[in-house]
Amino acid sequence: MNRQTWRGLALALMLGASVSAMASCAQAQAPAATPAARPWLDPKLDADTRADLAVKAMTQDEKLTIIFGFFGADMGTKYKRVADALPGSAGYVPGIERLGIPAQFQTDAGVGVATQGGEPKKRERTSLPSGMATTATWNPELAQAGGAMIGSEARDSGFNVMLAGGINLVREPRNGRNFEYGGEDPWLAGKMVGAQIKGIQSNAIVSTIKHYALNGQETGRFVLDAKIGEADARTSDLLAFQFAIEDSDPHSVMCSYNRVNGDYACENQFLLNTVLKQDWGYKNYVMSDWGAVHSGAKAINAGLDQESAGEAFDKQTFFRGPLKDALAKGEVSQARIDDMARRILRGLFASGVVERPVKITTIDYAAHAKVTRADAEEGVVLLKNDKGLLPLLASAKKIAVIGGHADVGVLSGGGSSQVYPIGGRAVTGEGPASWPGPMIYFPSSPLKALKARLPGADIRFSDGRDKAAAAKLAADSDVVLVFATQWNGESFDSPLTLENNQDALIDAVATANAKTVVVLETGGPVLMPWLSKVGGVVEAWYPGSEGGEAIARVLTGEVDASGRLPVTFPAALGQLPRPTLDGDPKKPDDLFAVDYSIEGAAVGYKWFDKKGHQPLFAFGHGLSYTTFAYDNLKAETKDGALTISFDVKNTGQRTGKAVPQVYVSPKSGGWEAPQRLAAFKKVELAPGATTKVSLTVDPRLLATWNAQAHGWSVAAGDYTVILGASSRDTAAKTDVAVAARTLPVGLMKP
Repeated sequence: MNRQTWRGLALALMLGASVSAMASCAQAQAPAATPAARPWLDPKLDADTRADLAVKAMTQDEKLTIIFGFFGADMGTKYKRVADALPGSAGYVPGIERLGIPAQFQTDAGVGVATQGGEPKKRERTSLPSGMATTATWNPELAQAGGAMIGSEARDSGFNVMLAGGINLVREPRNGRNFEYGGEDPWLAGKMVGAQIKGIQSNAIVSTIKHYALNGQETGRFVLDAKIGEADARTSDLLAFQFAIEDSDPHSVMCSYNRVNGDYACENQFLLNTVLKQDWGYKNYVMSDWGAVHSGAKAINAGLDQESAGEAFDKQTFFRGPLKDALAKGEVSQARIDDMARRILRGLFASGVVERPVKITTIDYAAHAKVTRADAEEGVVLLKNDKGLLPLLASAKKIAVIGGHADVGVLSGGGSSQVYPIGGRAVTGEGPASWPGPMIYFPSSPLKALKARLPGADIRFSDGRDKAAAAKLAADSDVVLVFATQWNGESFDSPLTLENNQDALIDAVATANAKTVVVLETGGPVLMPWLSKVGGVVEAWYPGSEGGEAIARVLTGEVDASGRLPVTFPAALGQLPRPTLDGDPKKPDDLFAVDYSIEGAAVGYKWFDKKGHQPLFAFGHGLSYTTFAYDNLKAETKDGALTISFDVKNTGQRTGKAVPQVYVSPKSGGWEAPQRLAAFKKVELAPGATTKVSLTVDPRLLATWNAQAHGWSVAAGDYTVILGASSRDTAAKTDVAVAARTLPVGLMKP
């Protein structure tokens, strides 16, 4: 099945909606020449052969052209975009017209097509929910459909490179960019982000997995040195990248700003050459993050293939004049320059960009709205629901909706990933006016959506600024919905507390009426000092363009609450590996180290399990409007593979979606933590229905990194297989004997 067919089917199968036909014409007509004259343009040849042929035909200047990119937005007097770049875009790399190689038009980011800088004419596009919200669906099929949708909008906006695929693990829950990523577990993050990348690249464009690697916080992101041992890195952050790359074959990898064990990530021999290109056999190209290049020869020899937006963000244009000097001095070989060009070309050929030039054309926003709404709905996590307070029933005649600008829209995260809303901003005048702002609310009102679904109820709104007035309204209501927000964004980290005195507002409202439900729109975990006073808590994350509709559908029970946490919610800062955040945001140029050896590979729930901490809400937790039972758990090994089977039954009164989770634990210990997530499956069941689920465990999730053998080793012995609804909610256990096994270091195709 070709990529275009997949995209259409994914949307049609999910939504019963047709998808607009993809553009087939070029932005500029593809040069008319036969493959015989230019054999690298023959699509019947494989990408490696085509790249080899094209490199042989290139001049030196042409090779140097495609390894250097330009920023696509004006930066006042500091930088003016090149004329051929799409206005307000992330970047542009010139093509080679003589050879039929298209230019690279690059767009941010992981939730949709963004507009950068002070570009006065914003691209209004569909936004997916945040990456954290998508991961909270635990549904790779939804992630792939969402990727297909934003990839199609990128293509139809004239872009053939999408800087999407954020997968950095949540080592630091205060990280301002956690909302862009895939949670704290390497298997979950790898499967979910890999699925999104597959969807994006189904549109014959390049997707970029990022930020490689150990980019765990924004404070000091340009200078911090992530200190970690090899085994710990390979069993955590690097393993997440490995799983996603295996599943999706992203055509580019973006290296990060930070240092890792002394060297900047974009000139890090271990990360780029040893792990990515040698051990994993990665064939495509490595691009830098914007402003992440610090050298010419060192970065090139360490494995960096393309300097991004060098004139605008790097201290020098390292891959231009300095590179020519390095070549003349013999510091960089011609073979390496050829390899850089070849890898970039291979990515373009493998993606289909060359055969299917991009064109700006119309977008089916109505169909895409259904995709993002479905994603947001399944990502909503019902954390607490005392006495069945939710779903809202028609018997609730007086409902108070308080705070969070719920009368007009839903919040989104800031920075380079920011998508501008169709219909304009719902709220202005809040947050910073410039980078990483502005603060954007999408014009999808939860209040309006609730009123449409509960026409018989008296639904009243208070903006929450007057705490006493809000409490008075709450006391005069049957049910209270408090919408609480925390804005996160690129370039800064956030405390785990709600802004603008919202904790006090919630406390006052809940004191006035215990039937209070708090709806959180946050990038990640927050502390909840008011938790014992409220009747319900819903984590809606940053829910995207259709977030208001999605939230209302979940609150009213139009759809089940089926999201599950992809990240642990701590009960206190003292439970974290680093209770005090490293670095000083007031001294952004001061070098400092972050000691990741404290937790090593025990990231997130593994740290909590190892230390015996009781989280506020556990990894994998999420309630439903129905109930499920698990039975007949069986585990067996055959030909070295561990397979798990069990039954899931809907024991409640309505249709719902369960997310059974399988964890594994060695009887003899020796792992970074007591247990690891090994498998999961989302299943929808009607009342009384039962289904049998069979899953196979990736053998690396039973293994440890063996430095001497330079590979993975599974220790012989008995392992406990744990089935449950979260990392702390166990339904069944069984033991299984596993034989010793060694595994290759490289990619293992699914």
